[in-house]
Amino acid sequence: VQLQASGGGLVQAGGSLSLSCATSGFAMSFNVMAWFRQAPGKQRELVASIGYSGNTRYKDSVKGRFTISRDNAKNAVSLQMNSLKPEDTGVYYCNTFHDDRDYFGRGTLVTVSS
Repeated sequence: VQLQASGGGLVQAGGSLSLSCATSGFAMSFNVMAWFRQAPGKQRELVASIGYSGNTRYKDSVKGRFTISRDNAKNAVSLQMNSLKPEDTGVYYCNTFHDDRDYFGRGTLVTVSS
């Protein structure tokens, strides 16, 4: 299982970024996919998830600003982030639960300046 996140960067508060995650090594269409983030000095937290049928869930603080989506044909999952806030700063990780274990790919850094 491989998960490769990309799309992070530096953005001003109120700006937008789009993260992408390329997956391989498993049948993504049958798995729940998620994005986690880890802010400096804090624990990793779940930001958004999307089921194989397309149902989505979001952390309360990102509802209405972030949108998770999946393209099973391309084995990819995305996270569109709008109206970014400094507290959204962190390393963002793509995640799936497969064969009874969690997989996290190499993260991508998102920095939101005030």
